[in-house]
Amino acid sequence: MARYKIFFRESVRKDLGILPKKEIQKILHRIEALSEDPRPSGCEKLTGEEKYRIRQGRYRIVYSIRDQELTVWVVKIGHRKDVYR
Repeated sequence: MARYKIFFRESVRKDLGILPKKEIQKILHRIEALSEDPRPSGCEKLTGEEKYRIRQGRYRIVYSIRDQELTVWVVKIGHRKDVYR
C-alpha cells in the first residue's frame, strides 16, 4: 500500500496550541499512523461529509482523504463538543 502524505489546515496549529502538552505527542503519533492506513479500524465517516474521525483518548481528529493525490488533510483536533461545532 502506498504511503499518504499528511497535511494540516492552518487552524489545526491553534487547536494543538490549547491542548495539554502530554496529549499532543499521542495525537501526532496517531496522525502519523494515518500515512500508512488512512482508514484504520475505529475510524468513522462523518454523515453528510467527505471527512473521517478517529479518537485519541478523549480527543477527536477530523480529517479528509484524497485518494487520487495520496494525501490526508487534518482539519480539526479537539474535544468532542469542540470538533462538531
